[in-house]
Amino acid sequence: MQKLKYERPFIKKLNAGVMNKFATGNQSNPVTEIDGVPVKKLITEHGSPLFVLSEKKIRRNYRAALRAFDTRYPKVQFAWSYKTNYLNAVCNVFHQEGSWGEVVSGFEYQKAIKNGVPGNQIIFNGPGKKPEELLLAVQNDSLIHIDHFNELYTLIAICAGLSQKPRVAIRVNMDTGTYPLWDRFGFNYENGEAWSAIGKIIASGKLQLVGLHCHIGTFILNVSAYEKATTKMCDLAMRCKTDLNNPIQYLDMGGGFPSTNTLKGAYLPGIDTVPSIDDFAEAITTTILNFGFKQTELPLLILESGRLLIDDAGYLLGTVIANKRLSDGRRALVMDFGVNTLFTSFWYDHQVSPAQEFNPHLEPMTLYGPLCMNIDTIRENVNLPLLNAGDQVVVHKVGAYNMTQWMQFITYRPGVVMIAETGRVELIRSPETLEYVEAMENQVQYSK
Repeated sequence: MQKLKYERPFIKKLNAGVMNKFATGNQSNPVTEIDGVPVKKLITEHGSPLFVLSEKKIRRNYRAALRAFDTRYPKVQFAWSYKTNYLNAVCNVFHQEGSWGEVVSGFEYQKAIKNGVPGNQIIFNGPGKKPEELLLAVQNDSLIHIDHFNELYTLIAICAGLSQKPRVAIRVNMDTGTYPLWDRFGFNYENGEAWSAIGKIIASGKLQLVGLHCHIGTFILNVSAYEKATTKMCDLAMRCKTDLNNPIQYLDMGGGFPSTNTLKGAYLPGIDTVPSIDDFAEAITTTILNFGFKQTELPLLILESGRLLIDDAGYLLGTVIANKRLSDGRRALVMDFGVNTLFTSFWYDHQVSPAQEFNPHLEPMTLYGPLCMNIDTIRENVNLPLLNAGDQVVVHKVGAYNMTQWMQFITYRPGVVMIAETGRVELIRSPETLEYVEAMENQVQYSK
């Protein structure tokens, strides 16, 4: 009989977790497959760590969000937020579902064009548009959302020698009772800056003011904030019609709708506290319908949701490198993925599930990544069974922002696969290699 390794005794705080109806602590079940594909098979064939996306879940999320709005309002259009996840395979699923493209840079604009999105179905947002990018958007008849006066003046100058009058909107920032106020983007509603920008657009004679745009923040949990924002947008639209004889064709309410991830420091899990998309849809559409527009003059409602549509369609598979005891007695796991791969671990307490059967006894643990950096903490505290080196885990709801904000730092960025509705596993982004990382370096010979 093999002698067990000695571990010194320590005092452990009992953490039962949130009680269920049987007055016992909840614990995660093992997650051994995703959309019918075994986790172990995915890791064996594509390596660890590995991002996994579910086409089935993406399509279901999109259709549910669209249904929430178009069952309440007659004219609705979604525009996929490229910055949330701009892998082409992801974008094209949304475009197949009927979504336009919403981009915030020339790089994203070029991706949308390459993905076959018609120019008149691309919304060009963002504060950093270059003159040549604005000209391209004008030539493609894209919707240009003006962020500041410098951009407005640049666009007017570009159009001075053109017969084409681009279709534009202004981005409006406002006080909706949320903190922090996102006043760094667009023109302010309360101090009259937005109305001044509208006046300059009309007076220029070079631009067509066809829309108004706002994006009040991110991961907004207060439904009433959208009611306030919609009221102020409708007020501007009505004034454009009555005071300037310039009817507004669309109101773009942006995104910011939360997923059911759990924010760091939250008292309760996100699944129990996040409003549903129906709650947001009811607040926005009811406000527009009750504002006083004639039925024939209702503006098109555009939504630029990202996180809500893809967060829970993404998973990160990873492997335990080591387990250890910290100086205070807590157990810690070292994983093969870190904050450079899972950027949203700075924002959320992601759900982490073992990928194999486990002992039912749980213990509070800290999850670290493999980086030689003290900030590389995936979870400060999470209840898990004892996992040994070589065991695998599944991190949930990672589809938004991780595959656009990840960094090649110390380790390679992993591959990404999508499980198609048919069950076929498709590699949509290969894992990085040394040759890929060094491809942009130039070889320089130095002489003594």
